[in-house]
Amino acid sequence: MSDYIEVMVVAEGYTEKRFIEKVLSPYLATKNIFMQSPMVGKPGQKGGDVRFSRMEKDFAMHLKQRKETYVSMFVDYYGIKTDWPGLDDARQCTSPKGIADAMNRATWERVVAKFTEQGAGHRFIPFIAVHEFEALLFSDVEILAAQLKVDKSAVEKILKECGAPENINNSFDSTPYKRLKRLYAPYKKKTTGITIANLIGIEKMRSKCPLFDEWLTTLEKLQEGQHGKA
Repeated sequence: MSDYIEVMVVAEGYTEKRFIEKVLSPYLATKNIFMQSPMVGKPGQKGGDVRFSRMEKDFAMHLKQRKETYVSMFVDYYGIKTDWPGLDDARQCTSPKGIADAMNRATWERVVAKFTEQGAGHRFIPFIAVHEFEALLFSDVEILAAQLKVDKSAVEKILKECGAPENINNSFDSTPYKRLKRLYAPYKKKTTGITIANLIGIEKMRSKCPLFDEWLTTLEKLQEGQHGKA
């Protein structure tokens, strides 16, 4: 029995894929957790079409492959479509944790019901990010402000208004991404965002983003369990 685990994380778009590959995967590799991130859909297909029916095909493909590999996902709550399980319950919740718990639970139940024979009950670990990848970048005020070339009070004002990075988003025009664009017009998800994420680091993000930390803790416990069987 090996003392490492492999995780396939289905990403909704190229930004999430790059974040996983460039920032998160190297961090987890030091813990013997090796992560790959195929973007949802066919190679070359544009991301952003976050329908459950579309992502379910990817979950199925990976669950039906190597039985020792775990399957997860990185999906922004903000961009999901109406066919996603748990969405009605999540819309009744007022806290990021309530939203994430409702969505993750319903997603897990749906996937397990369809792929029980593939061991989805213990191999599938859903992760709904509330609300966007950019929320993680608010974990370090000084680094974010310096990279955006703004006074840190501008970032602090947003955090004071929302309460925490994972709380940032209360209307269509106030998503983390749109807030960053207003602070720094040249901001680009695939380049600026990943650069800032690298500078902040996963540990700082975990300390400020409990839902993100909870997901990584779940993965770490899988590795610990695997090591215990060795």
